[in-house]
Amino acid sequence: MKAYVFPGQGAQFVGMGKDLYDNFPAAKDLFEKANKILGFKITEIMFDGTDEDLRQTKVTQPAIFLHSVILARMIKDDFKPDMVAGHSLGEFSALVANKSLSFEDGLKLVLKRALAMQNACELEPSTMAAIIGLDDNVVEQSLKEIDEIVVPANYNSPGQLVISGSVKGVELACQKLLDAGAKRAIQLKVGGAFHSPLMEPARVELSKAIESTKFNRGICPVYQNVTAQPVNDPEIIKSNLIAQLTAPVRWTQIMKNMIADGAKTIIEVGPGTVLQGLFKKIDRKLDTSSAVAVKG
Repeated sequence: MKAYVFPGQGAQFVGMGKDLYDNFPAAKDLFEKANKILGFKITEIMFDGTDEDLRQTKVTQPAIFLHSVILARMIKDDFKPDMVAGHSLGEFSALVANKSLSFEDGLKLVLKRALAMQNACELEPSTMAAIIGLDDNVVEQSLKEIDEIVVPANYNSPGQLVISGSVKGVELACQKLLDAGAKRAIQLKVGGAFHSPLMEPARVELSKAIESTKFNRGICPVYQNVTAQPVNDPEIIKSNLIAQLTAPVRWTQIMKNMIADGAKTIIEVGPGTVLQGLFKKIDRKLDTSSAVAVKG
């Protein structure tokens, strides 16, 4: 069985998508449509901007979404997923690729999400850190003992868990977890505490937009971040998407569930190869690759 997976924030790079724009008329049309929907020329930033420009949340999230979704369209007849999933932002890409959402509605929601998250980040200084080399349960228990907002945010793979919260909370947690035996505690260069209670203002703002958007039954199930379970019911998908902003990304569980449900081939659709590497940490025998656009 084939599983298509879609990356999230952090996978971006200057020049992403330019090959699609230059070589595929249908891709160029979608990029130009996106420029009009967004109200600014995101293609100029994606193709020729600076790293700093591309790191702005309001640019990064739509950029990664566009690269992933348009690449999925250019796979054409070869795009026959048995299951899809996306890491955080990538869940929106997955939902457009499997036809649960239209391209236009997906892009509008991603922009709304990015702006809402950026606004939430500005309300209170906050951050994230990657904890390497500890069991998840040790991290979870240690965070409960800290009298600050700091929670598990991304279960990326066994031994790699990202935490999220107030600046003080994350700093205290990093020291506590190093003392508990973590190999490394790496502060991330992010705008704020994604997938934590500090994103509640963004969750409230985005929920209205999601509730008013039409979702369809997709061509295959999507394994959602909040539950790690396969879903094809539009109302459940919407509910999980709303919860996603303040809940952890259960990527480790998603990978294990996809493999248990029969996934043998993992195809990453979008910039980078991070998700392939995470799957290999679960099962080295998996056939993993990056999606390739097909002419004609």
